[in-house]
Amino acid sequence: MSHELITDRLGRPLQDLRVSVTDRCNFRCVYCMPREVFGPGYAFAPRDDLLRLEEIARLTRLFASLGVRKVRITGGEPMIRRNLEFLIERISAIDGIEDISMTTNASLLTRTRAESLRGAGLKRLTISLDALDEETFRRVNDVDFSVATVLKGIDNAKAAGFESIKVNAVVKRGFNDHCVLPLARYFRGSGLILRFIEYMDVGSTNNWQMDEVVPATEMVAMINQEMAIEPLSPNYRGEVAKRWRYVDGSGEVGFITSVTESFCGECTRARLSAMGEVYTCLFATKGHDLRGPLRSGATDEALTETVRSDRKSVV
Repeated sequence: MSHELITDRLGRPLQDLRVSVTDRCNFRCVYCMPREVFGPGYAFAPRDDLLRLEEIARLTRLFASLGVRKVRITGGEPMIRRNLEFLIERISAIDGIEDISMTTNASLLTRTRAESLRGAGLKRLTISLDALDEETFRRVNDVDFSVATVLKGIDNAKAAGFESIKVNAVVKRGFNDHCVLPLARYFRGSGLILRFIEYMDVGSTNNWQMDEVVPATEMVAMINQEMAIEPLSPNYRGEVAKRWRYVDGSGEVGFITSVTESFCGECTRARLSAMGEVYTCLFATKGHDLRGPLRSGATDEALTETVRSDRKSVV
């Protein structure tokens, strides 16, 4: 299949695809899937409504033909989805795909699983960890899950030899902002890149308030006061995290300014939901359905044209 780079009206290419493989998660993090919304009665998508792994692979191949080079597997919690290695193997074999990564809470990341995912072609991991002390971490995940298991998952990932492991921490004022320095101290010198994310609205479910946001500038100052850091240039166009390095050479730390300094102007991403909707903005609430036409026998060309026209309409 030919590779025709497409751009939107602002000239931004489509290079990164986030693929959600499930809408379910075994955590109930207060900033993402709060229990009061996603409680026992919440209606998750029926299994038949989820894209099959073969369907995800087919759509990813079409996105690759339009310029996508990087794929990130997400959820919910993606490791809940069975046969994930099969999907990663299929995606890694697609012409044009240069990088496959996954975001996970690491609760299921045993040594065996880490090795099998790495062997299937997964190159990079991003692990969510919002606190190091047990009390705060259990309050964050709201399912009484121990931080020790996540730290063990990180160790398992390191042992499996992933090319890159990053740790993401969402920071909410008055909730876990006291964890910024302990996290920075813990991961400094570890070879892992810690990234702090400004607390943001996620699907209009977390009762987001601006005064709960800890600006990245405040976190930079907090860390710099104890451990001197200096800014670094982006690795590539559209990189979301603003990079800083410890002056003594002991590592790197990043800040994702999703609220105070949006990165929309350089966005090269699209999102494919577990139900087969494509979103050309990660924060969009309405996408274009691909599952319907795909299951109705649409050709690759017809599906590709849907994505192409959708991307070209983005402003």
